[in-house]
Amino acid sequence: MRPVDLARQHGLSTQAVRNYEDAGIIPPAQRSRAGYRGYTATHAAGLTAYLALIPAFGYSTSRRIMHAVTDGQLDEALEYVDDGHALLARDRNTLRTVEAAVPPLGAATPDAAASTQAPYSVGELARHLGLNPATLRTWERAGVLTPQRDPRTGYRQYLALDVRDAELAHLLRRGGQPLGAIATVLGELRDAGSLEALARTLEGWRRDLTSRGMAQLHAASQLSTYLDALDRSAREPAEPEPRPVTHPGRPSTVVADAQCSISADN
Repeated sequence: MRPVDLARQHGLSTQAVRNYEDAGIIPPAQRSRAGYRGYTATHAAGLTAYLALIPAFGYSTSRRIMHAVTDGQLDEALEYVDDGHALLARDRNTLRTVEAAVPPLGAATPDAAASTQAPYSVGELARHLGLNPATLRTWERAGVLTPQRDPRTGYRQYLALDVRDAELAHLLRRGGQPLGAIATVLGELRDAGSLEALARTLEGWRRDLTSRGMAQLHAASQLSTYLDALDRSAREPAEPEPRPVTHPGRPSTVVADAQCSISADN
């Protein structure tokens, strides 16, 4: 295939194909005697695999995978794939944690009367929860709690929503949830602004995770096809380039072919 053929097959520009080759995403092209690029089905499979990897693992990881495959470092490439699967699994676990926390969030949301109460100090909130004040400070450093500070004294002030967050954090800690997951739960709630908005956010998050999971399945299939193509290419003997056939008064076929491909390759 000429560069233009490979580009059209994948909905790309010929310059993009050259860039991917120069970046080591796909192996170097074959070259004719005139120096023009020629691509094979193996190159096409590699480009297909790379384009499938991007929505599954992102640009950076996809490039690392392809570089490792091109360099013959299969174990390294598979480690990158494993890391992507592990990240997706962690994101799913976090989503489950947040979804499980939504009902307690509704029960812990302060009413209008509670929002007018004087703020708690760190000691008062600790006594309210039956905890040590140092525990609340640890939660704050982990991003679980975000209390305000009294502008005059600099002391922490826990308003009604802060108390709700602390009560929910206490509940999740008793359930064995790590501080990082709890901080994510409460961060999602603060960003959403309400339980209804949080529910919409979670639904979109779940759709994104499903899309990533399906993309990873598809990418694995395309990457496997590319690896098979590389293996076949390594085992097959290289075909010699045809010798030019000349006729009196005619240019050689190699020259004619090169002239025809100038516009496509340059």
